[in-house]
Amino acid sequence: MRSPLAILLLALAAAAAALPLHAQVPPTAAEAAAYQGLHAAAQRGDVAAIEQLATSKAALAARDSAGRTPLHVATFARRPQAVQALLRAGADPAAFEQGRYDAVTIAAVADDEETLRVLLAGGASAKLTTSRYDGTALIAAAHLGHDGVVRQLIQAGAPLDHVNNLHWTAVIEAIVLGDGGLRHQATLKALLDAGANTQLADRSGATPLQLAQARGYAPMVQMLQAAGAR
Repeated sequence: MRSPLAILLLALAAAAAALPLHAQVPPTAAEAAAYQGLHAAAQRGDVAAIEQLATSKAALAARDSAGRTPLHVATFARRPQAVQALLRAGADPAAFEQGRYDAVTIAAVADDEETLRVLLAGGASAKLTTSRYDGTALIAAAHLGHDGVVRQLIQAGAPLDHVNNLHWTAVIEAIVLGDGGLRHQATLKALLDAGANTQLADRSGATPLQLAQARGYAPMVQMLQAAGAR
């Protein structure tokens, strides 16, 4: 008979394995080469062309075959100056591409702190519910251990205790989908320092502390216990 710890570890492994490796779909090289107009200018980071072409809401809201606006394309391409120009022209920072990702979540997943800073300064929200998992940019960044991004999103008012449709919070994802290394530890510390709830459990009823103990992540266990987790 398996122990409760073994059962928990098996459940965690199954849940992690069920997640796709690449939830977001950036433009392929062929797509980027075929872009025209504002999409092409966004991909190149051509601010002068953006200022010339971004003359209407229709142009700013135009979509490619994957539902990406020029703002999505500039964000995927890591073109912060192009992002800034598009926002100045009136691009909608809350627009979703077909995978239900906004520009903030795209930058968060890419660990692109510079572009994220431009987006947030330009009026983009850190509070949107995104993706097929009904998550947030903060949950996505915590999953990946992007601690600098996590700190930016917290400062921007991202919801600390949002629960996605996997029944995981940012705290839980930093543990169960992380590697227990320094960046995931820094991510968890940022969440705990900001006051994230340590008692919200996963679907099986396991708390963050129990999940960290099950994975043998001793530094995370210590942090959680210091924060009053049980």
